[in-house]
Amino acid sequence: MSDTLLKVRDLKIGATIYPPGERPRDIEIVHGVSFDLAPGKVLGLIGESGAGKSTIGLASMAYGRGGVKITGGEVWVNGRDILKGNHKDIRKLRGAEVTYVSQSAAASFNPAKKIMDQVVEAAVEQKKFSRKEAEARARTLFAKLGLPDPDNIGERYPHQVSGGQLQRCMTALALCPEPDLVVFDEPTTALDVTTQIDVLMAIKEAIRDTGVAALYITHDLAVVAQVSDDIMVLKMGNTVEYGHVDQIINNPQEEYTKALVSVRSIEHEEKAPTEEPVLSVRNITARYKGTQFDVLHNVNVDLYPGQTLAVVGESGSGKSTLARVITGLLPPREGEIEFAGRKLSPDLKGRTREDLRELQMIYQMADVAMNPRQTVGTIIGRPLEFYFGMRGAEKKKRIIELLDEIELGEKFIDRYPAELSGGQKQRVCIARSLAAKPKMIICDEVTSALDPLVADGILKLLLDLQKIEDVAYLFITHDLATVRAISDNIAVMYQGKVQRYGGKSKVLSPPFDDYTDLLLSSVPEMKLGWLEEVIAHRKMESAGN
Repeated sequence: MSDTLLKVRDLKIGATIYPPGERPRDIEIVHGVSFDLAPGKVLGLIGESGAGKSTIGLASMAYGRGGVKITGGEVWVNGRDILKGNHKDIRKLRGAEVTYVSQSAAASFNPAKKIMDQVVEAAVEQKKFSRKEAEARARTLFAKLGLPDPDNIGERYPHQVSGGQLQRCMTALALCPEPDLVVFDEPTTALDVTTQIDVLMAIKEAIRDTGVAALYITHDLAVVAQVSDDIMVLKMGNTVEYGHVDQIINNPQEEYTKALVSVRSIEHEEKAPTEEPVLSVRNITARYKGTQFDVLHNVNVDLYPGQTLAVVGESGSGKSTLARVITGLLPPREGEIEFAGRKLSPDLKGRTREDLRELQMIYQMADVAMNPRQTVGTIIGRPLEFYFGMRGAEKKKRIIELLDEIELGEKFIDRYPAELSGGQKQRVCIARSLAAKPKMIICDEVTSALDPLVADGILKLLLDLQKIEDVAYLFITHDLATVRAISDNIAVMYQGKVQRYGGKSKVLSPPFDDYTDLLLSSVPEMKLGWLEEVIAHRKMESAGN
């Protein structure tokens, strides 16, 4: 095998945009990017939302998504320029030599097929393995990636596992055909910090054991420092800096790289409760329909007006399930919920329009939370029509006010979601929830898909809007840096129970219970070798026990 598995030279990528009221025009979004990748090595691609990271990663499969076109340059895989191949050649390439792990496993898996059928499909179709061999390899990968019940989890459907578990299934899907190159597009974004460590280590071991090369796309510089040999920093389709991981982390040369390395989340001063809770969750126990086991056990938390309660815990701990109970999507088996001084119907169907208006949600994946065929103005304007009957000039005036509040402005009113960056999409989702004038917003991992600079901007925006609107946030997250930045109170959840609960200063101060200590010690540090140190420390502790 050649010393260079993937060679990219002067890669240029364009797209056609359709400005409202104007003729379509072609623009260039990646401007002459070049790099090399050897077998068994990892190149990290980092940069802000819209920098071109995923676009470049997909180009290594000769793919341009959503009307994006590769307009120039060369992409060599195993000694041949794949951009010159025909359709048949490219079909042989994808799923055999090059595979892909997307950011959103939930949007990538077919909900009507079992997980095992999808994990082994490429390996069987490309005649890499027989069905029996592929299934055996899949089960080995499930175990290696720390999935529960690896011998049987493949028989489940995607909706029957947590988001973090599904993301690990997608990693198994990519590794199953024994490819030469894997494009990891934010593979740990949906994972809690404890699971992230295991998956990162599994990815490193898989690369070491198989000799597979990898492009690792992420917005988390601390994560990419643990898995990459080299790092390319991108901004607006241009290479800002490209070098060995040690040089990029410890001695960055460009100002933009320095900003990425030094970014620190804001510190929010904890507020003490001054009023009655806007939300009281009392003795909630819940299970999913058709199952025999409770997924929430006697949960009790309070949320106060103008404050933020962070709900933190690993994948499957019950964070999102608690949100489903609060919103009425999952009626509890026991317990009750008080909201704004009244008892809420346990079932969504029994709630009033006022209940719906005053309790809003902002979702993790802005991409799938907005209708791609509607403009920003239509998306934000819908709650104004539904709850307040606004029409015409009155509605447009309020939409513009909301666009100004989220720091986008009137120029975005006629744009479609596809014309927005990830951070801009999330801001539109924030404006849509604020349009209802809620007393409380459930924020479900709203910054996990964003790069650090954009995420800090979103957190600052949420805190500023909280002061203006006096809205309360229930902030679901697995990112403890975000918890420190935005919360007043914290509920640490583990296996459906509230493990630790109280003010931020109390919860984040020792002595810790074992699980909270594990969470805090699992937050990635921007230090080379940190991952190996943590794994070694855990092995020592395990041996000592």
